[in-house]
Amino acid sequence: MSPDCDIAIRRATEDDVTGIHKLLAVYAAQQQLLARSPEDILYHIKNFVVSEVAGKIIACCALRDFGGRLYEVRSLAVAGDFSGKGLASQIVKYLVDGMTEKAPCRIFALTYHPKLFIRLGFCPVSKELFPPKIWCDCSSCPRKDHCDEEAVMIELD
Repeated sequence: MSPDCDIAIRRATEDDVTGIHKLLAVYAAQQQLLARSPEDILYHIKNFVVSEVAGKIIACCALRDFGGRLYEVRSLAVAGDFSGKGLASQIVKYLVDGMTEKAPCRIFALTYHPKLFIRLGFCPVSKELFPPKIWCDCSSCPRKDHCDEEAVMIELD
């Protein structure tokens, strides 16, 4: 990102559904994350935050509430032109920082990029800690029988 690049991170709105869907579709096609339909994104729009520059969505991420003070960071995607510039860390930190009023709670992610999360204070954990996630999402994943994602978690007190 160039220093003159004015990037904003904010809560998503209904107007962002198309941009979020386009961004997620790139990674879903590569089987890096689960596909989300525009209808699903719209239904869960309050879970999403986006990063934008000049009105264009360049990153998104969602925080799903599993109940019992357990949350999942999901649907994290950064546009190719902005990849590797710290934007994923910024958007995850934005979500985690916003959860301090819900503490104590646990926030987890299943990821191919655990180092990103570890830099933010997450710790590696066993996927078996998250049966609701496995039942809800993993059963429809094309990689369900050979999952190579790693689980990470942070506990907020």
